[in-house]
Amino acid sequence: MNSDPEDPVAFRAQVKVICDLYAQAPALLATGIHVISSDAMTGIQALERADPTATVQMGQVERQEYEYIRHGTQSLIANWQVATGTVLTPSMAATRNEADFAAHIAQTIVTDPQAGWLVLLDQLNTHKSATLVRLVDRLCDLKLDLGEKEPSGILQSMPTRAAFLSDPTHRIRFVYVPKHSSWLNQIECWFSILVRRLLKRGNFTSTHDLRQQVLDFIAYFNRTFAKPFNWKFKGFPELD
Repeated sequence: MNSDPEDPVAFRAQVKVICDLYAQAPALLATGIHVISSDAMTGIQALERADPTATVQMGQVERQEYEYIRHGTQSLIANWQVATGTVLTPSMAATRNEADFAAHIAQTIVTDPQAGWLVLLDQLNTHKSATLVRLVDRLCDLKLDLGEKEPSGILQSMPTRAAFLSDPTHRIRFVYVPKHSSWLNQIECWFSILVRRLLKRGNFTSTHDLRQQVLDFIAYFNRTFAKPFNWKFKGFPELD
């Protein structure tokens, strides 16, 4: 979708924040602060080809069977480490809900529990959940009165929860890309690599097989191909 922001000045300012974080990621990591880009890829189908693929022959390209058997779907939640170009702590399950995302963030933080974390993500409601607020309050040892959903306090609404989660004084902070701006989220670039190199022509006999192949691919990618994206976009020119 083409973004048509109500406030172009605020939109461009937030884009600049994201691009600046990408540029600063190596220096931040050197000081113990991780900058990661996180999101979920939902509805990944475990498709088994009805007949074997005809392998490459002299003068003939590989031919893949177009009929397939469906074995269900999986959702992948993953983090892109901006400074190193590696995929961190991927999670795969049948669902992608509030509890799933919070559990994913928890298993990410535990890899370096005392470090600072800047998590870039979109504005999906599961990224502004009460479960996530409680997790950050606990991991940062804030011990705040969070209130309750709808009546009052930090948990009252998505805007109040988002304000808490993006508080720059917190060791664990979430930075939200503007609405309809998924192109700003670097993990989306890596998801396209996963589709092209594995999923598009894959053969998966079950959801377990799909999950294992994806995790194996991630491990192989981190060992062999991992490097930071050459992010050339620095933000929009200043408005007059």
